[in-house]
Amino acid sequence: MTDLSKPRCAWAQTDPLLAAYHDAEWGVPERDSRALWEKLMLDGFQAGLSWLTVLKKRDAFRAAFQGFDPEKVARMGPQDVERLLADPGIIRSRSKIEATIGNARAYLAMQARGEDFSTFVWTMAGGAPVRQRRRVPADVPAQTPLSLDMSKALKQRGFKFVGPVIVYAWLQATGVVDDHLDTCWRCHGGH
Repeated sequence: MTDLSKPRCAWAQTDPLLAAYHDAEWGVPERDSRALWEKLMLDGFQAGLSWLTVLKKRDAFRAAFQGFDPEKVARMGPQDVERLLADPGIIRSRSKIEATIGNARAYLAMQARGEDFSTFVWTMAGGAPVRQRRRVPADVPAQTPLSLDMSKALKQRGFKFVGPVIVYAWLQATGVVDDHLDTCWRCHGGH
């Protein structure tokens, strides 16, 4: 059971599932290309909804999208879209499902050109986590110049549902940006 009395970022203070995610995953630097891609897809599904909704459905998403294996997802077609639209375990949005399939193809196209997804992401960020000094939740922006540039670069490579706000949430989640509040026990890699 997650200790909710531990000082953490405000968004993760009230729900044990969010707290556990915050404590173990959010903001931990991710360098695996496939895992980075999976998290970007989940952040795309979160658009307009709460992260808790996505987190509760994450296992169902992983099953529905074959472990977020880009090669398997890229082979999905119209019948798969219809099957996914009927799956109550996931967020049933045709545009988000179709974007995920298209994004798998964009990911593979990058790979085919010799462009590793993780290297692409981390190079744009300067190679190391961008450490912020955030005192209160209001200090955390919805987007930054980095998320705007990353969004533009992803769109140029054929990605969809990668606007600068989604991309910033993803950069935070994957530890490319360290936005833990100064009062959080995880601030700048705390354990």
